[in-house]
Amino acid sequence: MRRYGLACLMLAVLCVPGASASLAGDAPVIPPDEFVYCTVCHGAQMKGNRSIEAPRLSGMDAGYIERQLHAFKQGWRGTHENDKAGMEMRPMAAILKDREIAAAARYVNSVSSEPPPATVEGDAARGEVLYATCAACHGPNAEGIKELGSPALSGLNDWYLVTQLLNFRDSTRGGHPHDTYGAQMRAAASVLPDDAAVQDVVSYIATLQSR
Repeated sequence: MRRYGLACLMLAVLCVPGASASLAGDAPVIPPDEFVYCTVCHGAQMKGNRSIEAPRLSGMDAGYIERQLHAFKQGWRGTHENDKAGMEMRPMAAILKDREIAAAARYVNSVSSEPPPATVEGDAARGEVLYATCAACHGPNAEGIKELGSPALSGLNDWYLVTQLLNFRDSTRGGHPHDTYGAQMRAAASVLPDDAAVQDVVSYIATLQSR
């Protein structure tokens, strides 16, 4: 079975001796070889690996990572038949304890890497206009707004953003009745009239890379 997304991160926390203990302090610095299963999927410094649909994770907000892992664990995410990556990750999240989820989130937040290259071709000028709606929650520079629970979009792979916007738009993601954040994103994605609009707004976000 292929590993997707955070699946490798979960395996790393569970399988590597001493990993959770090493993450006990603030701002942990973990040698890459202690998270070998994580880097197999997400690359050195969590840079991502498009060939296996593993997004860049480095530097992502720890609170957001925790929320997504809990969403998988509780079945709010990864249950739709079209979400193949999520369906494979969900059973792995189910066996994680809360402290292991928190440790994984802190590790991801502690790692840095260069912004990913742009791969999506769209009309960034049109995307800037479309992004005005997104800015209310994700910030003018796609930096995220922690108080709203909105993650940074700058720094994510553009191909991953396209996939997730399409997933929200067709309810592959965000359809669970307890997923209030997902429901908000479904509503936001629904205003994008077509696939070209998705490409355009993501192309604009890619111009805002800040880390």
